[in-house]
Amino acid sequence: MACLIASAADAADIRAFAIPAGPLGGALARFGEQAGMTIGVSDPSLAARRSAGVRGRMSAQAALQRLLRGTGAQAVFVDAVTVRIIRSAGSRRPSPVRSAAPQPRPSALVVGPQQDIIVTASKQGTPLDRYAGSVSVLALDPGKNAREASSGTAAVVARLPMVASTSLGPGRDKLFVRGIADSSFNGPSQATVGQYLGDVRLTYNAPDPDLNLYDIGRVEVLEGPQGTLYGTGSLGGIIRLVPNAPLMGRADGSASAGLVATHKGGEGGDAAAMLNLPLIGDRVAIRGVGYWSLDPGYIDDPSRGLSDINETRSYGGRAAIRYEPGAGWSLTLGGVIQNISSRDGQYVLRGSPPLTRSSAIAQPFDNDFRLGYLTIQRDGSAVSLSSTTALVRHDVDSVFDATPAGGAARRFEEDIGITLLSHETRLSGGTGRRSWVAGVSGVYDISRIERRLGDPQDPPSILGVRNENSEVALFGQYTQPLLGPVSITLGGRLTYARAVGMLIEQTDGDSGEAKRKKVRLSPTVAVSWRMGRGLLAFAHYQQGFRAGGLAVAPSGSPADSKRFEGDSLTVGEVGLRLGRPGRDRFSASTTLAYARWSDIQSDLVDLTGLPYTTNIGDGRVYSFEAQTMWEVVSGLNLEASVFLNDSALSRPVEAFAAAEERELPNIARAGARGALRYSIDLGAGTSLVLDGAVRYVGTSQLGIGAPFDVTQGDFVETSLGGRLALGRLGVSLDVSNLADVRGNRFSYGNPFGVAQRDQITPLRPRTVRVGLDARF
Repeated sequence: MACLIASAADAADIRAFAIPAGPLGGALARFGEQAGMTIGVSDPSLAARRSAGVRGRMSAQAALQRLLRGTGAQAVFVDAVTVRIIRSAGSRRPSPVRSAAPQPRPSALVVGPQQDIIVTASKQGTPLDRYAGSVSVLALDPGKNAREASSGTAAVVARLPMVASTSLGPGRDKLFVRGIADSSFNGPSQATVGQYLGDVRLTYNAPDPDLNLYDIGRVEVLEGPQGTLYGTGSLGGIIRLVPNAPLMGRADGSASAGLVATHKGGEGGDAAAMLNLPLIGDRVAIRGVGYWSLDPGYIDDPSRGLSDINETRSYGGRAAIRYEPGAGWSLTLGGVIQNISSRDGQYVLRGSPPLTRSSAIAQPFDNDFRLGYLTIQRDGSAVSLSSTTALVRHDVDSVFDATPAGGAARRFEEDIGITLLSHETRLSGGTGRRSWVAGVSGVYDISRIERRLGDPQDPPSILGVRNENSEVALFGQYTQPLLGPVSITLGGRLTYARAVGMLIEQTDGDSGEAKRKKVRLSPTVAVSWRMGRGLLAFAHYQQGFRAGGLAVAPSGSPADSKRFEGDSLTVGEVGLRLGRPGRDRFSASTTLAYARWSDIQSDLVDLTGLPYTTNIGDGRVYSFEAQTMWEVVSGLNLEASVFLNDSALSRPVEAFAAAEERELPNIARAGARGALRYSIDLGAGTSLVLDGAVRYVGTSQLGIGAPFDVTQGDFVETSLGGRLALGRLGVSLDVSNLADVRGNRFSYGNPFGVAQRDQITPLRPRTVRVGLDARF
């Protein structure tokens, strides 16, 4: 292990520097290595500017001044060995200077070898080696990302054992973090995981939109509850996608395409492209991303004479235009459009021939996601401002085969329309180990669920539900050093929440209404202890909650509607973190947590197959996780991670008394992953990367109690791939599910047959992808 930690006296020593001219981001990375200092750049356009470099013997401060000369950037010393690089007040951008050789594109936050990671989702810009909590940061290498971006959230789930998902299919899954799982079914309850694109909230009570990850710079996963900083809907934690921001003063682009073939299935492919263009000199730039993918099907329906019925198509794009008038100000206007459509469900039935299922009708699915946002920022030396307003329109349409055994065909349709308006304005600042953030946020969400059941040609409407949720919150968090290397973080969020629910029919008639108002305080307390030589110990206490709502009552109930109450989660965790990923040859982290969950909301289905939502009681969750990264020798890297979970419904309500001490749904008791990556420079602009991974998903249950206590999971999945870089071009070959394991990811596909306990969702058979990517 090698951890470079410099003292204040070291920073003032005369040192030898040898940093060539080039992009400022790369020059600062070399400076951090040679000076033994931590350098953070939160503005990608600064990282892209050209520095004249520095050579000779001098103090670190003098060398840094020379590196920044003429770039329009200035250094803010957080402490003696930690520096933030920001735009100089009132500076104008120098004209861009191009070198003959192609330069790598910086991500939204410069993260790479020899640089520290800043946890931007902390909203205080906290370095990872100071952050008192459980966090995982996935830096998405452009070459690797081009190979798996079309997988969307599945690529994140595959790399982090503490992140779990249902397996209904792309665009219709629920996500869970650290064992906080309410149910395996979709419904009107708020998600347990908050999903964000930068500072933009993506969902409130919707399934995972499953955005394509092309040109995403990194993914941050903060384990929850993150009630203080993010409010409701973050019981399990936060998954934050950080897109690459528009670059000023330079044109840039990339493209990727792949052909895919699935064993005993069909053929498909994917394509994506990014273009960055300066519009008005060095003050306005636009960055756009477009993508398309076809996931081949692999399930046949012999009763209808169809093959590969579970084929899925996806297309969409993102665009952002950024204006920087100077003095640290920036304005970004952006949007996202994505459509996902599946021809049929991806489940089969036990007892049927492998990879086959017979259904009376097709069961298609469609997920249309639209987002528009405006972000205003000012990065100041003392105080920074960030203000984001976003509008989301999300339409999710599902069809299920509701045909009874031996009866005439019946079709169930569920159309969910969600409109989400969100806003947050916050201020942050501080120096050294003293930092703070304070802000105000608001959310307005309307969810409308319409349902039809009956004749496949024209099913009549049945009761639906409309929920309207409003929230306004004030929040703040402050970090203060106590004794020597010990710091304490205190924070709180005061939320006023209002919920209105009513039953609806297709004609908008209402047959019931429920209203409620609540004021909640979500505190957090954390203590960190930098024990020296790259070792950090921390303890963290935090709370979070979800708002209640109105749902359709289960079949046979004397009432048409059923109110479900809000639930709350309290978590205490302790952990250790050693080293800095990407900078030290060895880094590791481990966390032990206990969660107490009160009045758990759960989306369920009744014995007839119709969905409903209720509170099932109180539960508890114990969890342990560990991660490590080791550069064995130059170019050879090993990653390993493990997650252990023990959960139970400890105090069920009367209707679920038989399920007491049953484990919570869909979370495996154990999960693990090991990965190996080897890279070698072959010279003349040519390099080779080989990588492979083994992932184990342990046993879990579909639901709590009969008839949903069906076993799933307990499989091992392997993958192998590589990429040959030829200058600006890359050629890749990847094989997933190398051993062609069937397994059972998920014991659910159709609510109208789930009580028969014979549904399984097999892994996608062995799939080969041949890809080509380019930079220009």
